[in-house]
Amino acid sequence: MSETASKALGAPATSPDAGRWKALVFIALAQLMVVLDATIVNIALPSAQQDLGISDGNRQWVVTAYALAFGGLLLFGGRIADLWGRKKAFVVGLGGFAVASALGGAAINEAMMFGARALQGAFGALLAPAALSLLAVMFTDAKERAKAFGIYGAIAGGGGAVGLILGGFLTEYLDWRWTFFVNIPFAIVAAAGAYFVIREPEGGRNRSPLDIPGVVLSTLGLVALVYGFTRAESEGWSDSVTVGMFVASAVLLATFVIVESKVKAPLLPLRVITERNRGGVYLSLGLAIIAMFGLFLFLTYYLQIVKGYSPVKTGFAFLPMIVGMITGSTQIGTRLMTRVAPRLLMGPGFLVAALGMLLLTRLEIGSSYAALLLPAMLLLGLGMGTAFMPAMSLSTQGVEPRDAGVASAMVNTSQQVGGAIGTALLNTIAASATTSYIADHIAGAGSRSQQQLVRLEGMVEGYTSAIWFAVGILVVAAAIALTFVNAGRPGSAPVTGSGSGSGEGVADEVPIPVVAH
Repeated sequence: MSETASKALGAPATSPDAGRWKALVFIALAQLMVVLDATIVNIALPSAQQDLGISDGNRQWVVTAYALAFGGLLLFGGRIADLWGRKKAFVVGLGGFAVASALGGAAINEAMMFGARALQGAFGALLAPAALSLLAVMFTDAKERAKAFGIYGAIAGGGGAVGLILGGFLTEYLDWRWTFFVNIPFAIVAAAGAYFVIREPEGGRNRSPLDIPGVVLSTLGLVALVYGFTRAESEGWSDSVTVGMFVASAVLLATFVIVESKVKAPLLPLRVITERNRGGVYLSLGLAIIAMFGLFLFLTYYLQIVKGYSPVKTGFAFLPMIVGMITGSTQIGTRLMTRVAPRLLMGPGFLVAALGMLLLTRLEIGSSYAALLLPAMLLLGLGMGTAFMPAMSLSTQGVEPRDAGVASAMVNTSQQVGGAIGTALLNTIAASATTSYIADHIAGAGSRSQQQLVRLEGMVEGYTSAIWFAVGILVVAAAIALTFVNAGRPGSAPVTGSGSGSGEGVADEVPIPVVAH
């Protein structure tokens, strides 16, 4: 058997790295820090806005600056990881993220805050794909890979909810600035551990010249797309700038695809996304994230405004979802991944999550937490955890070693774009339903207390209307996973028909995770 075929089949060229499980601790810690940051700042935003004198019109930039830099630079970050080496990109990303977090915590005005958030996003875009691709190249045994990705998947899915708890504690008992400063010890420990423990396999770098046109087109296209959805949330879908952003994004990304098909060393080799299993993962994962991000937003508002929960109590209310995700990812997904095909975990996982979401369409002002929210969140967590775990593993399956970073970046890109779409799309649906409900019922409310009741009922009506859409989105995600993903279980017989034009040869035919070098 040739060396290339041996690699594609997943046969290790050398014995596995003895420190890979220690390395997993530091990779998981870094991933937790990045995922936490997506939600932890939301809890602190009202306090930070007041302290720094940020206007209501500008406060969205605390979130948007991070999202634009992170989403726009992910593909570039993945390519840099392939060029520099994943360990170096990982450590540099952690160091930069820590410095940016320190600047955010020390911010004295809105300009400093926005700049720090953009810097966090830029270094996060280097860090996130490097972390996932390190896992892909260090864990090559099917059973070990299942455990490693189970842990990673649980963190990727549940970290956002942990951020709500931690953000609530830090804001309520310390100060909003600690939601930034808390990243510094995370980053220092993870960077030091990575530097001394991680031993990246040799021979997997992609030393081709950087595709500058691809970098420019993909960055501008993704920034325009994320900003379009972010602006739609505040200014509406018919706003001229919103429409302009979507048109610009479509033109830029279409041009990007044409350029990538022509250049000798593309930023995103089309073989990475045209292989049907990876394409199915990117698409279904992005859709699932749309549903999840909208839900985090609605439940946070429902618990704090309608039910009157404190930030800390709200965070703890999400615990069943975290428990469900960890159980689904590390127990169900990990145990079954080497026994059944990935689609038989992803499809049913998304459907179980859809069932949990369906329960939440019954939300009312007086809904019982124990009778309705708790079982709904458990089902959501179990379903998402079970689906995320094989999806994360499959996203880098069969890729050539030199493409591991950019393939990992595509997972993060689908999640980031999905999050932006979910927040804007579902929020718009909810706001429209709320406005309509209040307009129809406010006239019959005589007293101030009755008017307040109608407003709360209108909010809940808005949430449930949007949640119905989230149910449908999860069902579509399940259908895509069951239809597109046709890889067998790791170690099974070859699966053919992995998609034309991928140009990956043997790696397309064999459903074995990414190779050792």
